[in-house]
Amino acid sequence: MLQTWLLGAGSLLLLAVTAWAFAGSTGLLYALVFGAISMWAVRRISPQMVLSMYKAREVSAADFPAGFRIVQELSRRAELPAMPKLYVIPSKMMNAFAVGRRDDAAIAVTDALARNLTPRELAGVLAHEISHIAHEDVKVMAFADMVSRFTSFMSTVGLVSLFFNLFGFAGGFGTQVPWLAVLVLLAAPTVGGLLQMALSRTREFDADLGAASLTGDPDGLASALAKLERAQGRVWENILLPSGRIPDPSVLRTHPLTADRVARLKALKTADMPDELIAAAEPAVPHVRRPSIIPRIRPHPGPYLQGVRGFINAANTDFADDSRPASDSSINPPDSGRPRIRVTRGGVWW
Repeated sequence: MLQTWLLGAGSLLLLAVTAWAFAGSTGLLYALVFGAISMWAVRRISPQMVLSMYKAREVSAADFPAGFRIVQELSRRAELPAMPKLYVIPSKMMNAFAVGRRDDAAIAVTDALARNLTPRELAGVLAHEISHIAHEDVKVMAFADMVSRFTSFMSTVGLVSLFFNLFGFAGGFGTQVPWLAVLVLLAAPTVGGLLQMALSRTREFDADLGAASLTGDPDGLASALAKLERAQGRVWENILLPSGRIPDPSVLRTHPLTADRVARLKALKTADMPDELIAAAEPAVPHVRRPSIIPRIRPHPGPYLQGVRGFINAANTDFADDSRPASDSSINPPDSGRPRIRVTRGGVWW
């Protein structure tokens, strides 16, 4: 939580410095006004608007029994006001993400993910996304994205304005070039992007811990992460780097290295558990609505490290058979027609 607040404060400070270098006190006012309007608008975007861009289809208990019951049980454990809706995206890539607020959220998984993960692994992935919703990480990352975009916008406009004024500076018709402001405007987008990626990595680690606390099964999520890493690596290696690949530096990743995430999940089984994960008798912290646009980082949803069997029984799903996928058939299969480029649903489709 401390790291999240420090990174968020660093992004805000960078935006303030960029706005000051861009237009002084007027730039600070612009950043404050337009930032508040943007956050107000982002919080009111319907999850269905985002999901329609991916051609996601909502599924019911009849369409996807294992996934639906898992989300239902995880939502109860996380004490969400409403159960997130479950969507399936027609894609051959294995991926999952969450959108929306605590009271109006949705979780999307790809068709390939449902057909390749076992129910136990799928429970870990869905618990990770439920943790993002419970901790309000969607709002946190929307806030960070807004700050980063305004920082980049002011930097770009400031540098373009400076370029057009260089002729006046060179001719002696104005003051000297403010080199300190130029350096700030040049470095701001890069620094802002690095802060945003660091914040994303922090929230991913926290969501992993929240998933383990919800299911009581760190191995399930660890197995799913390893399978996702192998699948994604194989696709890109076959297309671009068949002889091998060099992983991106950690500082340039929005997600932590899979090896680090798996190691932390494995350590949960042997290290001393924090009190919040084992003191099952402690009541959950009630959710209090606040009008501020600044996101509130919530504590973990509850102490549920009771072992995978407890979650299996609660979800009423046969997790013991790891030889079968969560879905035996395609739920929302990808279009098998010829590849083509078209502009529909608010995006460019290949």
